[in-house]
Amino acid sequence: MYSDVTQALGPRVLHDRIYAGDVLRFEALAPMRELVSFTQAFLEDAFAPFAPVEIHRHLSHDAQTESFAQRQRDFARSPEVRQLWRDVFEACGLDAQGLARDALYLRFQPHQDPGAVVPRARTTATIAFHRDTWGSNLYAQTNWWAPVYDIDAGRTFAIYPSLWDRPVANTSADFDLAALLERSKAGGRNAVDADAAIPHLTEELEVADATPVVIAPGEIIAFSSAHAHAGVPNSTGLTRISLETRTLWIDDVRSGRGAPNVDGFARWMSPGMFRRVSDETALHEILGMNRIEHFAGRMPANPVSAL
Repeated sequence: MYSDVTQALGPRVLHDRIYAGDVLRFEALAPMRELVSFTQAFLEDAFAPFAPVEIHRHLSHDAQTESFAQRQRDFARSPEVRQLWRDVFEACGLDAQGLARDALYLRFQPHQDPGAVVPRARTTATIAFHRDTWGSNLYAQTNWWAPVYDIDAGRTFAIYPSLWDRPVANTSADFDLAALLERSKAGGRNAVDADAAIPHLTEELEVADATPVVIAPGEIIAFSSAHAHAGVPNSTGLTRISLETRTLWIDDVRSGRGAPNVDGFARWMSPGMFRRVSDETALHEILGMNRIEHFAGRMPANPVSAL
């Protein structure tokens, strides 16, 4: 599934490959190894004396929700984290002046016993099947993902390569990003649970090529936000901790370049969720837009029934 990258590609080549559906794996980036080392030290200090991957054994679900949310806030606000992510992007051949990024997210997916029923808090839930573009309507959007500690096929997420250009029935037409952001602003991240935060699949799928992502700490993958993907339920006995963000090449947003939209019908697009990497200027200000805008872009050419 991966296309291994051993040298900086430059923004045009990198993004054209992303928009064509490639999943790029960067194996030898010194800044990525530094970011993982920094994150491990951050977590081990925060959760001492417990091992971060075993923290679910020591905290109730409610305590995990609160503790993970605090760690996520502290991590995202860290100047060191921002600089290390910038270094990662530049090592991939991307100029910080031309790139905008989403929040720098630290994700926790704790172990859950099979069949256990727990609240679907956004800080702990296994994320359901989706395309990120169903919610954002930004088809130049690229996902970046990396593990902080060792993972395996039972403690990761999966990509569905065969659905790259195959439309599937989903709830994106009813997804109201403006209302969701208002609820989050008023009540915090967990005021919106993991299921309400994204559009959902509405058909039964039989897909033979769902591929769990298994890469080593210090490696990172980049793939289009239009790729269908989902969290793998974690009953491995360890918490999965990973790094992720999303980026946009600003010139491509201006020109309308990006991945195909095969089945997205959401009413909003969300440039205000991104900030330029070089100076933290909000992308919607750079583009002369509102934080969220009614979507007037490329609707699917071949809509599927039941959307």
